[in-house]
Amino acid sequence: MGLTIKQIRDNTTRARHLYQRTRAQHFAVGAFNIDNQETLIAVARAAQKLNSPVLVEVSDGEVKAMGLENIRDLVDNYKVEYGVEMYLNLDHSPTVEDCKRAIDAGYEFIHIDISQANHDATTEEIIEKTKEVVEYARFTGALVESEPHYFGGSSNVHTEAIDYEEIKKTFSTPESTKAFVDATGVDTYAAAIGNLHGKYPVPKELDLELLQRIRDVIDCQISLHGGSGTPLHYFEEAAKIGVSKININSDMRYAFRKTLEKVLAENPDEYAVVKLMPQVYEAVQAVVEEKISAFGSSNKAVG
Repeated sequence: MGLTIKQIRDNTTRARHLYQRTRAQHFAVGAFNIDNQETLIAVARAAQKLNSPVLVEVSDGEVKAMGLENIRDLVDNYKVEYGVEMYLNLDHSPTVEDCKRAIDAGYEFIHIDISQANHDATTEEIIEKTKEVVEYARFTGALVESEPHYFGGSSNVHTEAIDYEEIKKTFSTPESTKAFVDATGVDTYAAAIGNLHGKYPVPKELDLELLQRIRDVIDCQISLHGGSGTPLHYFEEAAKIGVSKININSDMRYAFRKTLEKVLAENPDEYAVVKLMPQVYEAVQAVVEEKISAFGSSNKAVG
Protein backbone atom coordinates (compact mmCIF):
# COMPACT_ATOMS: atom_id res chain seq x y z
CA MET A 1 0.00 0.00 0.00
CA GLY A 2 1.62 3.24 -1.14
CA LEU A 3 1.53 6.41 0.94
CA THR A 4 -0.19 9.56 -0.27
CA ILE A 5 1.93 12.64 -0.87
CA LYS A 6 0.31 14.24 2.18
CA GLN A 7 1.26 11.26 4.36
CA ILE A 8 4.81 11.34 3.04
CA ARG A 9 5.17 15.08 3.68
CA ASP A 10 3.71 14.71 7.17
CA ASN A 11 6.27 11.97 7.89
CA THR A 12 9.21 13.99 6.57
CA THR A 13 8.09 16.99 8.61
CA ARG A 14 8.15 14.83 11.73
CA ALA A 15 11.57 13.53 10.69
CA ARG A 16 12.88 17.08 10.45
CA HIS A 17 11.45 17.84 13.88
CA LEU A 18 13.27 14.77 15.22
CA TYR A 19 16.60 16.11 13.98
CA GLN A 20 15.86 19.48 15.54
CA ARG A 21 15.20 17.71 18.85
CA THR A 22 18.49 15.82 18.67
CA ARG A 23 20.37 19.09 18.51
CA ALA A 24 18.31 20.90 21.14
CA GLN A 25 18.30 17.98 23.59
CA HIS A 26 21.80 16.62 22.85
CA PHE A 27 20.99 13.06 21.86
CA ALA A 28 21.58 11.00 18.73
CA VAL A 29 19.05 8.76 17.05
CA GLY A 30 20.10 5.24 16.15
CA ALA A 31 19.90 4.12 12.52
CA PHE A 32 19.68 0.32 12.50
CA ASN A 33 20.08 -1.79 9.36
CA ILE A 34 17.69 -4.64 8.65
CA ASP A 35 17.83 -7.45 6.12
CA ASN A 36 14.98 -9.54 7.52
CA GLN A 37 11.72 -9.19 9.41
CA GLU A 38 13.10 -10.54 12.69
CA THR A 39 15.64 -7.73 12.92
CA LEU A 40 12.90 -5.18 12.27
CA ILE A 41 10.87 -6.69 15.12
CA ALA A 42 13.91 -6.40 17.39
CA VAL A 43 14.36 -2.71 16.54
CA ALA A 44 10.66 -1.96 17.03
CA ARG A 45 10.54 -3.73 20.39
CA ALA A 46 13.66 -1.92 21.62
CA ALA A 47 12.17 1.41 20.55
CA GLN A 48 8.93 0.60 22.35
CA LYS A 49 10.62 -0.60 25.54
CA LEU A 50 12.89 2.46 25.82
CA ASN A 51 10.43 4.96 24.31
CA SER A 52 13.06 5.95 21.78
CA PRO A 53 12.80 7.26 18.22
CA VAL A 54 14.64 5.05 15.72
CA LEU A 55 15.60 4.95 12.07
CA VAL A 56 15.33 1.68 10.21
CA GLU A 57 17.74 1.66 7.31
CA VAL A 58 18.48 -0.49 4.29
CA SER A 59 21.48 -0.54 1.97
CA ASP A 60 21.38 -1.35 -1.73
CA GLY A 61 21.84 -5.06 -1.11
CA GLU A 62 19.16 -5.11 1.56
CA VAL A 63 16.73 -3.32 -0.76
CA LYS A 64 17.41 -5.90 -3.46
CA ALA A 65 16.77 -8.71 -0.96
CA MET A 66 13.53 -7.37 0.55
CA GLY A 67 12.07 -4.90 -1.96
CA LEU A 68 11.89 -1.11 -1.73
CA GLU A 69 8.09 -0.92 -1.33
CA ASN A 70 7.89 -4.04 0.83
CA ILE A 71 10.29 -2.47 3.34
CA ARG A 72 8.20 0.70 3.43
CA ASP A 73 5.08 -1.35 4.20
CA LEU A 74 6.79 -3.46 6.86
CA VAL A 75 8.14 -0.40 8.67
CA ASP A 76 4.75 1.30 8.57
CA ASN A 77 2.99 -1.82 9.83
CA TYR A 78 5.32 -2.32 12.78
CA LYS A 79 5.35 1.39 13.56
CA VAL A 80 1.60 1.15 14.10
CA GLU A 81 1.67 -2.24 15.83
CA TYR A 82 4.24 -1.17 18.42
CA GLY A 83 3.21 2.49 18.63
CA VAL A 84 6.74 3.77 18.05
CA GLU A 85 8.37 6.78 16.40
CA MET A 86 10.15 5.10 13.51
CA TYR A 87 11.47 6.35 10.17
CA LEU A 88 13.04 4.79 7.09
CA ASN A 89 16.49 5.61 5.73
CA LEU A 90 18.01 4.53 2.40
CA ASP A 91 21.61 3.83 3.37
CA HIS A 92 24.64 4.26 1.06
CA SER A 93 22.57 4.37 -2.10
CA PRO A 94 24.94 4.17 -5.09
CA THR A 95 22.86 5.97 -7.72
CA VAL A 96 20.67 9.03 -8.15
CA GLU A 97 17.95 6.88 -9.70
CA ASP A 98 17.74 4.59 -6.66
CA CYS A 99 17.49 7.63 -4.41
CA LYS A 100 14.64 9.04 -6.48
CA ARG A 101 12.73 5.77 -6.26
CA ALA A 102 13.06 5.76 -2.49
CA ILE A 103 11.94 9.38 -2.27
CA ASP A 104 8.89 8.51 -4.36
CA ALA A 105 8.18 5.56 -2.02
CA GLY A 106 8.15 7.89 0.98
CA TYR A 107 11.51 7.20 2.60
CA GLU A 108 12.09 10.05 5.04
CA PHE A 109 15.90 9.88 4.94
CA ILE A 110 18.09 9.40 1.86
CA HIS A 111 21.84 8.78 1.81
CA ILE A 112 23.38 9.26 -1.63
CA ASP A 113 26.89 7.76 -1.64
CA ILE A 114 28.56 8.00 -5.03
CA SER A 115 32.06 7.42 -3.61
CA GLN A 116 31.05 4.13 -1.96
CA ALA A 117 29.98 2.72 -5.33
CA ASN A 118 32.81 4.33 -7.27
CA HIS A 119 35.96 4.93 -5.22
CA ASP A 120 37.42 6.93 -8.11
CA ALA A 121 34.52 9.39 -8.35
CA THR A 122 35.66 13.00 -8.46
CA THR A 123 34.52 15.58 -5.95
CA GLU A 124 32.79 17.44 -8.79
CA GLU A 125 30.82 14.33 -9.78
CA ILE A 126 29.82 13.62 -6.19
CA ILE A 127 28.66 17.22 -5.70
CA GLU A 128 26.71 17.24 -8.96
CA LYS A 129 24.82 14.02 -8.23
CA THR A 130 24.23 14.92 -4.60
CA LYS A 131 22.72 18.26 -5.65
CA GLU A 132 20.40 16.42 -8.04
CA VAL A 133 19.07 14.28 -5.18
CA VAL A 134 18.76 17.31 -2.87
CA GLU A 135 16.69 19.11 -5.50
CA TYR A 136 14.48 16.08 -6.16
CA ALA A 137 13.87 15.54 -2.44
CA ARG A 138 12.31 19.00 -2.08
CA PHE A 139 9.03 17.61 -3.41
CA THR A 140 8.48 15.31 -0.42
CA GLY A 141 10.75 17.00 2.11
CA ALA A 142 13.01 13.97 2.51
CA LEU A 143 16.29 14.68 4.29
CA VAL A 144 19.38 14.05 2.18
CA GLU A 145 22.74 12.88 3.53
CA SER A 146 26.09 12.60 1.75
CA GLU A 147 29.86 13.03 1.99
CA PRO A 148 32.68 13.92 -0.42
CA HIS A 149 34.93 10.99 0.42
CA TYR A 150 35.11 7.21 0.33
CA PHE A 151 34.17 5.62 3.64
CA GLY A 152 36.24 2.55 4.48
CA GLY A 153 35.42 -0.90 5.75
CA SER A 154 32.41 -3.14 5.18
CA SER A 155 29.46 -4.13 7.37
CA ASN A 156 30.88 -7.48 8.37
CA VAL A 157 33.04 -9.11 11.05
CA HIS A 158 36.71 -8.48 10.27
CA THR A 159 39.75 -10.36 11.57
CA GLU A 160 42.40 -7.84 10.56
CA ALA A 161 43.53 -4.98 12.78
CA ILE A 162 42.56 -1.41 11.95
CA ASP A 163 45.21 0.47 9.98
CA TYR A 164 44.60 3.92 11.42
CA GLU A 165 47.34 5.55 9.38
CA GLU A 166 45.48 4.48 6.24
CA ILE A 167 42.07 5.36 7.66
CA LYS A 168 43.23 8.84 8.64
CA LYS A 169 43.72 9.59 4.95
CA THR A 170 39.93 9.53 4.57
CA PHE A 171 39.17 11.66 7.64
CA SER A 172 36.92 14.65 7.14
CA THR A 173 38.41 18.10 7.54
CA PRO A 174 36.52 21.22 8.62
CA GLU A 175 37.49 22.98 5.40
CA SER A 176 36.36 20.22 3.02
CA THR A 177 33.23 19.61 5.08
CA LYS A 178 32.09 23.23 4.90
CA ALA A 179 32.86 23.44 1.19
CA PHE A 180 30.84 20.29 0.47
CA VAL A 181 27.85 21.29 2.58
CA ASP A 182 27.79 24.78 1.05
CA ALA A 183 28.01 23.35 -2.49
CA THR A 184 25.34 20.66 -2.10
CA GLY A 185 22.83 21.92 0.46
CA VAL A 186 22.61 18.52 2.18
CA ASP A 187 20.62 18.16 5.37
CA THR A 188 23.13 15.76 6.92
CA TYR A 189 26.88 15.38 6.58
CA ALA A 190 28.41 11.92 7.13
CA ALA A 191 31.62 12.66 9.02
CA ALA A 192 34.70 10.44 9.02
CA ILE A 193 36.58 10.78 12.33
CA GLY A 194 37.78 7.21 12.95
CA ASN A 195 34.41 5.53 12.57
CA LEU A 196 34.67 2.59 10.19
CA HIS A 197 32.20 0.11 8.72
CA GLY A 198 32.35 -3.33 10.29
CA LYS A 199 33.25 -5.09 13.53
CA TYR A 200 36.98 -5.44 14.23
CA PRO A 201 39.07 -7.33 16.82
CA VAL A 202 40.11 -4.02 18.41
CA PRO A 203 37.87 -1.15 19.58
CA LYS A 204 37.51 1.84 17.29
CA GLU A 205 38.81 5.25 18.29
CA LEU A 206 36.99 8.46 17.37
CA ASP A 207 38.68 11.84 17.06
CA LEU A 208 36.22 13.90 19.09
CA GLU A 209 38.33 17.04 18.83
CA LEU A 210 38.05 16.83 15.03
CA LEU A 211 34.32 16.22 15.38
CA GLN A 212 33.97 19.41 17.41
CA ARG A 213 35.86 21.42 14.78
CA ILE A 214 33.55 20.02 12.09
CA ARG A 215 30.51 20.84 14.19
CA ASP A 216 31.74 24.42 14.57
CA VAL A 217 31.85 25.13 10.82
CA ILE A 218 28.50 23.73 9.60
CA ASP A 219 24.88 24.22 10.60
CA CYS A 220 23.44 21.03 9.11
CA GLN A 221 23.15 17.71 10.92
CA ILE A 222 26.05 15.27 11.34
CA SER A 223 25.90 11.49 11.14
CA LEU A 224 28.41 8.82 12.11
CA HIS A 225 28.54 5.63 10.04
CA GLY A 226 30.27 2.46 11.16
CA GLY A 227 29.19 2.63 14.78
CA SER A 228 29.62 -1.09 15.54
CA GLY A 229 32.53 -2.08 17.77
CA THR A 230 32.89 1.42 19.20
CA PRO A 231 33.25 1.99 22.97
CA LEU A 232 30.00 3.51 24.16
CA HIS A 233 31.55 6.59 25.77
CA TYR A 234 32.40 7.91 22.29
CA PHE A 235 28.72 7.94 21.41
CA GLU A 236 27.80 9.79 24.58
CA GLU A 237 30.35 12.50 23.82
CA ALA A 238 29.45 12.66 20.13
CA ALA A 239 25.81 13.30 20.98
CA LYS A 240 26.80 16.12 23.31
CA ILE A 241 28.94 17.67 20.56
CA GLY A 242 26.01 17.57 18.16
CA VAL A 243 25.84 14.32 16.18
CA SER A 244 22.24 13.59 15.22
CA LYS A 245 22.42 10.05 13.80
CA ILE A 246 24.62 7.00 14.44
CA ASN A 247 24.50 3.92 12.21
CA ILE A 248 24.67 0.36 13.58
CA ASN A 249 24.75 -2.82 11.52
CA SER A 250 27.57 -5.32 12.16
CA ASP A 251 26.97 -5.61 15.92
CA MET A 252 23.39 -6.63 15.15
CA ARG A 253 24.40 -9.06 12.41
CA TYR A 254 26.91 -10.68 14.76
CA ALA A 255 24.32 -11.16 17.51
CA PHE A 256 21.81 -12.49 14.98
CA ARG A 257 24.12 -15.10 13.45
CA LYS A 258 25.76 -16.29 16.66
CA THR A 259 22.41 -16.71 18.40
CA LEU A 260 20.88 -18.44 15.37
CA GLU A 261 23.81 -20.87 15.23
CA LYS A 262 23.32 -21.61 18.93
CA VAL A 263 19.58 -22.28 18.78
CA LEU A 264 19.94 -24.40 15.65
CA ALA A 265 22.60 -26.51 17.33
CA GLU A 266 20.47 -26.87 20.47
CA ASN A 267 17.37 -27.89 18.49
CA PRO A 268 18.56 -30.31 15.76
CA ASP A 269 15.12 -31.87 15.32
CA GLU A 270 13.14 -28.61 14.99
CA TYR A 271 12.48 -27.73 11.36
CA ALA A 272 9.94 -24.97 12.01
CA VAL A 273 12.71 -22.40 12.28
CA VAL A 274 10.18 -19.68 13.07
CA LYS A 275 9.80 -21.28 16.52
CA LEU A 276 13.49 -20.67 17.20
CA MET A 277 13.58 -17.05 16.08
CA PRO A 278 12.37 -15.34 19.30
CA GLN A 279 15.75 -16.01 20.93
CA VAL A 280 17.42 -14.49 17.89
CA TYR A 281 15.54 -11.23 17.85
CA GLU A 282 15.81 -10.97 21.63
CA ALA A 283 19.60 -11.01 21.22
CA VAL A 284 19.44 -8.36 18.50
CA GLN A 285 17.04 -6.31 20.61
CA ALA A 286 19.58 -6.28 23.45
CA VAL A 287 22.16 -4.78 21.08
CA VAL A 288 19.73 -2.09 19.92
CA GLU A 289 18.79 -1.24 23.52
CA GLU A 290 22.46 -0.87 24.46
CA LYS A 291 23.03 1.59 21.61
CA ILE A 292 19.87 3.57 22.32
CA SER A 293 20.98 4.04 25.92
CA ALA A 294 24.43 5.22 24.83
CA PHE A 295 22.97 7.59 22.25
CA GLY A 296 20.81 9.23 24.91
CA SER A 297 17.59 8.76 22.95
CA SER A 298 15.64 6.86 25.62
CA ASN A 299 12.34 8.59 26.45
CA LYS A 300 12.83 11.04 23.57
CA ALA A 301 10.07 9.65 21.31
CA VAL A 302 7.01 11.72 20.49
CA GLY A 303 3.63 10.55 19.26
